[in-house]
Amino acid sequence: MYLAYQGADFTEIKNVIGEANFFWVGVSLFLGIISNVSRAMRWNILIKPLGYQPRLANTFFAVMIMYLANLAIPRLGEVSRCGVLTKYEKVPFTKLLGTVFLERVVDLIMLLVLFAFVLVAQFHVVVQFIADNPEISSKLNWLLESKIFLGSIFFGSLFLFFIFWKLRNKISHFVLYKKIKELVINFVEGLKTIKHMEQKWAFIGHTVFIFTLYFLMIYVVFFAFDFTSHIDVLTGLTIFVISCFGMVAPVQGGVGAWHFMVMKAMVIYGIAEKPYGQAFAFLAHSTMTLMVLVVGFLTLIALPIYNRRIEKQNTVAAN
Repeated sequence: MYLAYQGADFTEIKNVIGEANFFWVGVSLFLGIISNVSRAMRWNILIKPLGYQPRLANTFFAVMIMYLANLAIPRLGEVSRCGVLTKYEKVPFTKLLGTVFLERVVDLIMLLVLFAFVLVAQFHVVVQFIADNPEISSKLNWLLESKIFLGSIFFGSLFLFFIFWKLRNKISHFVLYKKIKELVINFVEGLKTIKHMEQKWAFIGHTVFIFTLYFLMIYVVFFAFDFTSHIDVLTGLTIFVISCFGMVAPVQGGVGAWHFMVMKAMVIYGIAEKPYGQAFAFLAHSTMTLMVLVVGFLTLIALPIYNRRIEKQNTVAAN
C-alpha cells in the first residue's frame, strides 16, 4: 500500500472522493453481498455429494468469515470457513478442504478464460500494460525462463514421491502415516464431489453469476466519478481482469497490489494515476473492505446465536 501510494497528495485524493456519487458505491456493496450468497449456494452444491446439507445461513457465515480472516493472514480464510462448517454442521474438515481447493481451481479457470478473452479483444492494452510496468514483465520472464526454478520443482517433487513410494510399507504402521493417509483420502473425496454433483448446471450458473457480479462491483463504481463514467463494458472488463491478478497476490485482501493493478490499467485508458486513479482504487477497495469488516464481525456475533437457536428448536421438536 505504501509503494502504491508513495508520493500521493492525499488532500487531492480526499477532494476527488468527496465529489463521488456514493449511490453507486452502495450498489457495488449490495452486489458484493449477493455474490457471497451465490458463493455459499455454490459451495453447498459441492458439499451435498459428501452426504451433508449445511444450512445456507451457516455456509454464508463461513464465506464471510473467510474474507474477514483473509484480511488478517492471506489464505487463512480457506481454512477458517472449513472450520466453521466442521463445528456447526459436522462436515469433516479435510473433505471440506477438498471442495474449497476444487472451488479455487474452478475460479482460476474462469479467470483464465476471462483473461484469454481480454487478451484477444484488447491485446494491445495488455501488451502496453506489461511494457509500461517492467517490474511485472521481469517477474513473468524470470518465471518462464528460469530452468533451475522449474526444474527444481519438478525433480524435487519426483524425488519426494520416489522416497515415499519406497518406504510406504515400512512406515504404514506409524500413527502419523495413518493420519496423513486418512487426511489425503478425505481430501480426495472432497475433490471427487464435482464428479458426483447432481446440479452441475446450477454450479456452472453460480460460477458465471459470481464472476459477473464481481465485474459489476467494480464497473458500477465507474459511474460514481465523472472521469470514469464514460468507460464502456469492454474497457471495464479489461480493468477488472487486470485487477483480479492483484487480488490473487499473497497479500491481505489484495491491499496495495489491487490498487496498483487498477491504477496502472486506468492509465492506459488516459485516466491520470494521480489523483484520479488513486482516488478510484482507494474508494472502490476501501468500501468493499469495510463491508467485509462490518459484515464479517456481525457474522462472528450472529453465528453462535443462530446455531444456539436452531439447536434449541431441534431439542423442543425432539421432546
